[in-house]
Amino acid sequence: PYRVRVNQDLFLQAYLHSSDPNLVLFLDTCVASPSPHNFTAETYDIIRNGCVRDSTYATYYSPHGHMLRFKFNAFQFIRSSPLVYLRCELAVCPAYDYSSRCYQGCINRHKREASS
Repeated sequence: PYRVRVNQDLFLQAYLHSSDPNLVLFLDTCVASPSPHNFTAETYDIIRNGCVRDSTYATYYSPHGHMLRFKFNAFQFIRSSPLVYLRCELAVCPAYDYSSRCYQGCINRHKREASS
């Protein structure tokens, strides 16, 4: 557990432990939940499909492609425990493979309309 106050900046870093310098990381999705076991019911999207959903989210420069640094403001879910759990999904891609997920950025997936 890491304790922070509500609205305090929370800084995170993801690091790929690999000796291959030709790999890069991409933060695809990062979701918060009041439960460590359920990331589908009551959730809050920080990033979804590479699209930033939280206005307090910011990235920071990293000298290495295999390291990601970002921050967002800490928050608490209303009417639930003071704990917030994160689940982040990252993509590992070959550097300079511009057709890979790491270089596609934000992908807006539209829901299909159900016909009667």
